This record gives sequence, structure tokens and C-alpha cells, in this order.
Amino acid sequence: MKTREEIRQAVELELHTTFGIKRELLMPGADLYADLDIDSIDAIDLLVKMQKLTGKRIQPEAFKAVRTLDDVVTVIDRLVNGPGH
Repeated sequence: MKTREEIRQAVELELHTTFGIKRELLMPGADLYADLDIDSIDAIDLLVKMQKLTGKRIQPEAFKAVRTLDDVVTVIDRLVNGPGH
């Protein structure tokens, strides 16, 4: 199982390498849409990449509520480590 920190680092790396987002913008409270300029197609790409990373299916409904970088980490953490995390 991955720690929350490992998950955060993996998400940040993916956002940086795939979408070219500068690392200094990748703060936990950064809004994916307003601050990081992620659009709905990018969000789907991120969802697919996170599914490949975890080897688990992420329900689209769970990802719809995602607004910040920290929200992404929380969804993946709960998927990988269970709802108690």
C-alpha cells in the first residue's frame, strides 16, 4: 500500500509530466480547473492514468467531486488504503 505522501508525489509527477504544470503550482489546495488549467478532457486523462497507477478502477462519480490536488490524493488514498484514510 502506498502512503498518502507517495500518492501525492505520484499525482504531482503525473500532472507535471503529462500536462506540463510547473511544480511550484502543485500545492495541496490548488484548484485543478482554476489554478492548474485542467479541463474536463484532461481530468479524464488524469483519471485513466491514476487507474493505471493504482491498478484499481476509480468510479467516475468519486472523481466528479474532485476540485483540488488534495481531493485527487484523498480519492486515490481511499481507493488504495481503504476509507479510513
